[in-house]
Amino acid sequence: MADSETLLEVRGLVTDFMTEEGIILAVDNISFTIRRGETIGLVGESGSGKSVTSLSLMRLVSQPGRIKAGEIIYHPASGDPVDLAKLSEKEMRNYRGNELAMIFQEPMTSLNPVFKCGEQVNEAIMLHQHVSRTTADAMTLDLFEKVQLSDAERVFNSYPHQLSGGQKQRVMIAMAMSCNPSILIADEPTTALDVTVQKAILDLMQELKEEIDMSIMFITHDLGVIAEIADKVMVMFKGKIVEQGSILDIFHNPQHPYTKGLLACRPPLDRKLSKLPVISDFMSENEDGSMNQKQTSIDTLIDSYTVSERKIRIRLEQLLEQQPLLEVKQLKTWFPREKTWYGKPLDFVKAVDDVSFEVYPGETLGLVGESGCGKTTLGRTILRLVEPTEGEVRFKGMDILQNSDEEMKDLRKDMQIIFQDPYSSLNPRINIGQAIMEPMAVHKIGASENERKDRVMELLQKVNLSASHFYRYPHEFSGGQRQRICIARALALNPSFIICDESVSALDVSVQAQVLNLLINLREEFNFTYIFISHDLSVVKFMSDRMIVMNKGKVEEVGKANDIYHNPQKEYTRKLIEAIPKGDLEDITNRLQRNKHKMLSGSSGQ
Repeated sequence: MADSETLLEVRGLVTDFMTEEGIILAVDNISFTIRRGETIGLVGESGSGKSVTSLSLMRLVSQPGRIKAGEIIYHPASGDPVDLAKLSEKEMRNYRGNELAMIFQEPMTSLNPVFKCGEQVNEAIMLHQHVSRTTADAMTLDLFEKVQLSDAERVFNSYPHQLSGGQKQRVMIAMAMSCNPSILIADEPTTALDVTVQKAILDLMQELKEEIDMSIMFITHDLGVIAEIADKVMVMFKGKIVEQGSILDIFHNPQHPYTKGLLACRPPLDRKLSKLPVISDFMSENEDGSMNQKQTSIDTLIDSYTVSERKIRIRLEQLLEQQPLLEVKQLKTWFPREKTWYGKPLDFVKAVDDVSFEVYPGETLGLVGESGCGKTTLGRTILRLVEPTEGEVRFKGMDILQNSDEEMKDLRKDMQIIFQDPYSSLNPRINIGQAIMEPMAVHKIGASENERKDRVMELLQKVNLSASHFYRYPHEFSGGQRQRICIARALALNPSFIICDESVSALDVSVQAQVLNLLINLREEFNFTYIFISHDLSVVKFMSDRMIVMNKGKVEEVGKANDIYHNPQKEYTRKLIEAIPKGDLEDITNRLQRNKHKMLSGSSGQ
């Protein structure tokens, strides 16, 4: 029997989906308990079943999915336990929102674009709490202030597209908190956010949890984020919970090889690695789906990949002895914010504002900063996908801002870009072989169609795909595979310079590690030069020889990647570094002790 502190018991939950290929078990006989006031982290890669688990708890699984078996026993503060899995849809509405609330991964798709944010929150309040619109409006404004939305009245009257990602996520949290739920399910609520915004959201959720004695199920693919918030961790793999335990046990002594892989594949901050560990270093799967565990130690593996400070210094010295491949001088890219009736600009958004730097052959220059700092605009301006306001961009000694369109067309095969979203970068109507061959035909690479096709087959194998994938379409691949396809397409033109614009930010940490390793291997094999753009300083530090930190269109600081991390000169950079989820045992222990002290202080105060 459950003790009095148990809030939710899940027993033998099975959720499946009927497809043309047969029945897919998305959640395969899982059991766990959530206690009152506890934060449980649910971690795993895309497709592991964690989001379907959360939808099952909320009874939001729709056709062709179904909860096939199991119990979801909710223990209210007063009254008898109830099995949510057995309730009718009408009965479930009394619990959904009032007792269990959910924050979804992408707030833009969860908020209605045609209604103001305040209206959407007060609608939920009126529905569940049966109060007047005036009272609901006042409660909404109060919630917006609680979730630390500055200028709550402006946000109340704003449409979702008028807010930043962090602001939209706070609106979603306010909506979820509107009925003081006992359990908050947060499904990847910080995945698309900058590390500084992510830290603010995590701190906010912790404060709200303590304020109303709420339990949280926090779902993510990143164990580093879990380390910042969770008391207990459950690791999911292919629909099953393969390991669960306290946060300290999981980080200090992981038992399952999949857990070890997830812990190891995050870029470390205390050392430079030649490559990142991946899941396959710890386990492999047979054709029948069974698993082989490899007796690999995380520490031993990371030690073997560690690069000495001497090697880092020698590599950088050799790079800087050369003539720069790219020189950016006093570059400005301004966009009109307001215009007169006659079209004359009155004010500008200074996306790139007087930026200068060099990139050397074979170097990876990291470009890091929060959303809106100008890093993507800078990358696109360098390639003249966005026209600059003024300045110079010299590539191999030539000022390409003076080039004609025809000259730029010839130059583009030497300067490529890999975009953030591989799916929107690929035409869904043509197979990936054609997608890679198309720019080759435009630039007359290869004497014939057959020669180009052979080259594509070779490139697919180069990026760890199969030649047999040539005839498949983008929707038939995972996110990581699609990004590899985009990398192959960039390589098809034999470039010397590639801009990677947030090219791994949407990927699971394990897939991210594979793609980062691939980019490093290709750099060593073909002597590529990269500008690597990301909001994640830990990823940029792993990839880069030198690093530029951008803020509000300007360069905050530039230097060796290790030097900037270990000895930042600017407050903005220090803020970025402090916001990185580190997952150190010492940090976890200190956080748990602080939480325990708060609880004891609260109890003694009562």
